[in-house]
Amino acid sequence: MLSQRTRYAIRALLYLGDRYGEGPVQLPEIAATQNIPAKFLTVILSEMKRAGLVETLRGKVGGYWLSKPPNQITYGQVVRLTRGSLALLPCAARLAYAPCGNCVEEAKCRLRLVMLSVRDETARILDQVTLAEGLPEDV
Repeated sequence: MLSQRTRYAIRALLYLGDRYGEGPVQLPEIAATQNIPAKFLTVILSEMKRAGLVETLRGKVGGYWLSKPPNQITYGQVVRLTRGSLALLPCAARLAYAPCGNCVEEAKCRLRLVMLSVRDETARILDQVTLAEGLPEDV
């Protein structure tokens, strides 16, 4: 299940993607239209800036915008940034691997084998879908 943080991040980035090339979008506008608490959105957009997905400008005419075109940012990137992993179990994670506690021997764990397949298929899909999905071709 996606966390609220991940859903908020995707919605905020989709909103910025819809306005790509139009200049900065102010935080209160994003928060109001996407129904995201402003304080939480500030934290999320700061994380996205550190990750290189968002740029910002302070001041009266400032705001946030995507640092690259929406067709170059995938859902997989955003989920990994906000959730840490696409895997449903720690033993099925690629980058955040950890053995499961209270489990059978890993080589014999049939659940792990299924979860590895789920992770791989999830990654395949989310790494192909960009923020530009559903936008006009010229964005």
